[in-house]
Amino acid sequence: MPTLYRDTGYSLTHLIEEIRHGNLALPDIQRPFVWSHSKVRELFDSMYRGFPVGTLLFWETGADVTTRQIDTDSEQRVAKLLIVDGQQRLTSLFAVITGQKIVTKNFDERRISIAFRPDDETFEVADAAIKRDPEFIPDITVLWEGRYKSVIRDFLAQLNESRADELTNEEMDQLEDRIDRVRDLREFRFQVIELGSRANEEQIAEIFVRVNSQGVQLKQSDFILTLMSVHWEKGRRELEQFCREAIDPSVTGPSPKNSFLDPAPEQLLRAGVGLAFRRGRLEHVYNILRGKDLNTREFSAARRDEQFDSLKSALDEVLHLTNWHEFMKCLTAAGFRGHRMITSENAIIYTYLMWLIGRRDFRLNSIELRGVISRWFFMSHTTGRYTSSPESQIESDLGRIRDIGSTDGKAFCETLDKIIQTKFTNDYWDISLPSLLDTSSSRSPALSAYWAALNLLDANLLFSNMRIKDLLDPAVTAPRSIERHHLFPKKHLSDLGVTGTRQVNAIANMAFVDWPTNVKIGRNDPADYWPEMSNRLSPSELQRQMYWHALFYGWERIEYSDFLQRRRSRIADVVRAGFKRLWDEGDSIESELSIRDMIASGETQGLEFKSTGRFSLRTGSKDPKMEHIIVKTVCGFMNAEGGGMLLIGVEDDGQIIGLGQDYRTLGNKPNKDGYELWLRQHLDNSLSCPTAGIVRIAFDEVDGKEICVVHVGASSRPVFAKSLSGGGTPSEFWVRVGNATKQMHGDDMEDYKSRRWD
Repeated sequence: MPTLYRDTGYSLTHLIEEIRHGNLALPDIQRPFVWSHSKVRELFDSMYRGFPVGTLLFWETGADVTTRQIDTDSEQRVAKLLIVDGQQRLTSLFAVITGQKIVTKNFDERRISIAFRPDDETFEVADAAIKRDPEFIPDITVLWEGRYKSVIRDFLAQLNESRADELTNEEMDQLEDRIDRVRDLREFRFQVIELGSRANEEQIAEIFVRVNSQGVQLKQSDFILTLMSVHWEKGRRELEQFCREAIDPSVTGPSPKNSFLDPAPEQLLRAGVGLAFRRGRLEHVYNILRGKDLNTREFSAARRDEQFDSLKSALDEVLHLTNWHEFMKCLTAAGFRGHRMITSENAIIYTYLMWLIGRRDFRLNSIELRGVISRWFFMSHTTGRYTSSPESQIESDLGRIRDIGSTDGKAFCETLDKIIQTKFTNDYWDISLPSLLDTSSSRSPALSAYWAALNLLDANLLFSNMRIKDLLDPAVTAPRSIERHHLFPKKHLSDLGVTGTRQVNAIANMAFVDWPTNVKIGRNDPADYWPEMSNRLSPSELQRQMYWHALFYGWERIEYSDFLQRRRSRIADVVRAGFKRLWDEGDSIESELSIRDMIASGETQGLEFKSTGRFSLRTGSKDPKMEHIIVKTVCGFMNAEGGGMLLIGVEDDGQIIGLGQDYRTLGNKPNKDGYELWLRQHLDNSLSCPTAGIVRIAFDEVDGKEICVVHVGASSRPVFAKSLSGGGTPSEFWVRVGNATKQMHGDDMEDYKSRRWD
C-alpha cells in the first residue's frame, strides 16, 4: 500500500524563500503565535549547538501552481504547500531572520529581538540592558542583512573600547567565527514530511496528533481557515482585522467593540458558513469549499470559486458593523449586561446566525427581529442549548428553519417561538430551573438568567434604590460598587456547622447589595440584621424587594437547607416573570404548546419519543431492553443542561400508538395508575439518585389514545444508570446529545462532568 507522505529535507534559506514567494503558506490566523520570546531564544540556541529541533509537517494543496487567489487585485498565487505542524517554529525563524513583526493571539504586532553574546556563545531575549551591553549583538536580524561585514566591524570596535585590554587577533578571529556560525544557521537543514494531496483532512488531523508531542488537535475550522489562506487570503484577513479591532484599545471610531464577546475568527467563520450553506457541521463545509460535489464526490475549480463567492457574501453580512451592533442590542434587550453574565459564547454566535438569517433571508428589520431574537438568546443561554454538541444542535435548528419552505418573516418568528415554548414549559420553571440553581458556581447559566430577569424587572439592589442593571453595566460599574452578599453569612453558617463551599456559596444564599451595605451586614445572623434593615423600607418597598430577591416572610429564622430549597423555587419564579417581559403579546408565554403541537414539531434535544416502555413490538412480549431504553433516556435528560421531556406511546415519526401494549404487561393494574407506579419504581431502582422532585410523570390523550408524558429536570449532580442486566451499582453515564442519547466513558465523561457541574 503506497504511503501518504514522502520524507525530505530543506534548508532554512529555502523555507524562508518559499514562504516569501507564497509557495509555502504560513497562515498566522490558523494558530496564533503563542510562543514566548524565551522559547524562540531556545530554538536558536538548539540550532546553534546542532541539536534536533523537530520535524516539520507539510501538506500538498493539490492546486495548480499557476492558480491565482480569488477576490484579489494582485496576482498572488495559491500556495503549493500548507504547514500542518511547525508553524510556531517557522514563524519564529521567519520573523527573526527577516525582521518582520509577528501577530500575537491578542492581535498585537511585535518584533522578536534575539541577542547573541559571542564571548560565551549565549542567546538572550533582548531587553534595554542588553541593548546597551557592548558584549552583545542586540538583534541578530542584522546578521542576515546586506551590511553583515560592517556589523562585525562595528561590534568588535565597540567591544574593544569597552575593555581594559585590547582584543588580540586570535580573540577577534574566534568571536568572528562564532558570529559566522550564527549567520550560517540559514543553512540549517530541517527534516520535512510532505503529505500528499490525496490525504484527506481526517487523516491529516490524526497524523498531526501522532507526530505532535503536545497532542494539540486540529479542528475542522483550522482546515477551513487554512483553505481560506490558500484560495482567499483577503477574506481570512478581513476576519482577522474584525477580531483585532474588537479588542484593540487604540482603535477609535466605528468598530466591533462590544460588552459581550471578544470574537475569534473561528467563531465568526461558523456564523458565516451557517448563513452561506445552512450548515452547522463544519466537516461538510470544508469539502464544499474545496469544490467537491457531495453526491458525485468530484472536485471542480469552478464549483470551488462559486462556493467561495457564497461564503464571501455571507461574511460580508457577518462582518457588517450595523448588523453586528444591532444584534448586540438584542442581548441587552434580553437583560444581559457584559462578559460577566455570559457563560456560553456559542449561544452568542449561533443566535447571531439566527439574527442574520432572519435579516437577510426573511427580510425582517432590526426592530422586528429584536423581540424574537432576545427571547431566543435568553432560552439558548439559560438552557445551555449550544453547550454540549453545539454543531449537532445548530444543524437541527437550521433544519427546522429550512422546513419553513418560504421567506415569510412571520413564519420564521413563529418557528423560533415554538421551539422556545417547547423548552420553557411549566415543568422547566417548576423542576429543571430550581435544580439548575442548586450550585455555587458563579458561571452558572441559571444564575445569569436570574440576573437578566432582575434587569428586565428593573430591580434594585437589596436595601437600596440603585438599579441592578445600571451597576452590572461594564461601561459604568466602578470596582466594588456591587457585591454578591451571603444572606446567611459565612461566620454564622460556620457556627451552625455548615462549612462546605457548595452549601455556603450556594446561589440561593447570595443577593446583590452595594458595598457599604455588605460591610454593615458583616457576619451577623440574618435574624438580627434583617428586622433592623427591612424596617427602614416602606411596606410597598419591602414587598418589591422581597419579590425581586426571592425572599419570603420568616426566611431568616428557618433551617438553612429549607431556606435554600424554597429560595431556589422563588428565584425560578422571578426568572420566569423576567422572561415574560420579553413577549410582546401579554400572557402568550402561559399558553404552552399542546402535546399534539410538540409531536408535530418532531424530536429535539429536549424531546424524545418512545413507542413503548415495556413491550417489544418486534417480539410481541415484555422486553427488559425496552425498560432499559426508558432508563437511559431519563438519565440522559437528567445529565443534560436543560432536562427534557419523554413521550411514551409515540413512534419516532410521530405516529400515536398509545400505551395499550404496555398496560397489558402490568398484571393486576393495567391502567395509568399502575403504569405510573411501575415507572417510578423502575426509575428509582435503576438510577443513582431518587427521582422525586426532578421527574414528573403525567398522562395525556391524543387521537383517543393515552400516552405517558415524563417531564425530566436537569440534575444538580451527575446521574448514573444500571446496566441492562440490572445488577450492581449504577455505572452507566448517559447524556442527551442533539437528538440522541449517548453513553460517555473515561476522559469524555470526566470532561463533560467538569464542564457541566464544576
